This record gives sequence, C-alpha cells and structure tokens, in this order.
Amino acid sequence: MTAQRLILVGGLWTDASVWDGVVARSDDAVAVSLPAERSATLDDQVAAVLAAVDAAPGRPIVVGHSAACTLAWLAADARPEKVGKVVLVGGFAVGDGDEFASFFPIEDGVMPFPGWEPFEGPDAADIDEATRAAFAANAIPVPEGVAKGIVRLTDERRFDVPVVVVCPEFSPAQAREWIAGGDAGDVAKAKHVELVDIDSGHWPMLTRPAELAELLARL
Repeated sequence: MTAQRLILVGGLWTDASVWDGVVARSDDAVAVSLPAERSATLDDQVAAVLAAVDAAPGRPIVVGHSAACTLAWLAADARPEKVGKVVLVGGFAVGDGDEFASFFPIEDGVMPFPGWEPFEGPDAADIDEATRAAFAANAIPVPEGVAKGIVRLTDERRFDVPVVVVCPEFSPAQAREWIAGGDAGDVAKAKHVELVDIDSGHWPMLTRPAELAELLARL
C-alpha cells in the first residue's frame, strides 16, 4: 500500500502548534506552518500547503480546519492527482471568486482575534477558561492579504477528490441540509462526500485531540 500522510492546516489566528495534541497521537501527521507576517498573502499560504503536499509520500490526506477548509480545497484544486482526500473540520470551502475569510474588521493591515464573544454558544462551549486565555494570548492576527485574498479555483478534477466533512459544533444532518441548499460552496459538486460526527465545539484539536486523531486515523 502506498504510504499516506496527514497534512494538518489550522484555521484563523492559529499556528501549527494548535495541532500538537493530534500530532502527538499520530505516527504520520505533519502540521503546516502558514506564513503570517503582515505582508503575507493568500497565495503565500496556499504555497506553504502545496509544499507540504509535494513533500509527502504517496497521496496525502489534507485536513483543513474552519477557514483553512478553503486552503485544503485549494490544494486539491492545484494537485488533484496528488491529494488523496480532503478533510474539512468545522467548515466548508468558499467558492471561486469569493474572499477567503474577511469575517471581522481589519485594523492596521491585519484582522485581530475578536475575542470569544462572537463564538459563545456551541462553538466554544467546551473550551475551559485556561484554554481560552492561552488561545487569545497566542492568537496571530490574520494579514489583510490573506483575509481579503480572492479564492481562485481552476481545475474541475478537484471534484473527483473524496471529501470528508467532520461535524463538530453542527451535526451531519445540518451539514447535509447546507450542502443540499447550496450553502457549502464547492462541496456540493464533489462526487464523493462523507459526513462524520465528533462531539465537540469548533476547535476539536484543542478539546478532543484524542478523538480527532482517532477519527483521522480511520480515514
């Protein structure tokens, strides 16, 4: 069997260390360090993911969390013959021509972490105060060129790449409704989509790393 590797890509305001609990439980996972200097662009972050894909043996599984679901999907678009599977944790990929992740105000060229208030409820219900404080203290402002970068998808062979949607703060049933209703971007056009549940909030790599690592290993 051809060797595979899990390539883990974190969402907004995080670095590769957000995956430490998962990587420690996996023999074949690598977390990508995304360029985050003020001048970084979406293209720079895509290039970092593709470098990991190109360096991986076999056909790696690319795992994107939240906004980075789009980075994982961009990798499938750029390397449809190389990416073995795309795993979307807690989100979907935006479509061609859309902004990457301009969700909060840009201040002085970056999009700072807005604090926990916007995520109260199912997103952050399982995150304790110590973890919240550490996340906020270490949050990396998202460069404007990343947040406002325009997504460009060019190769329809990406729809042949199997997709797994991991459902943390939402259920597989909800995800199925969003996909059917056209609210899940490109995923609605993917030919092979699997929905799996995990009992967590939006950041299972922080709150349920063992369960997430086991789930990813099964894939």
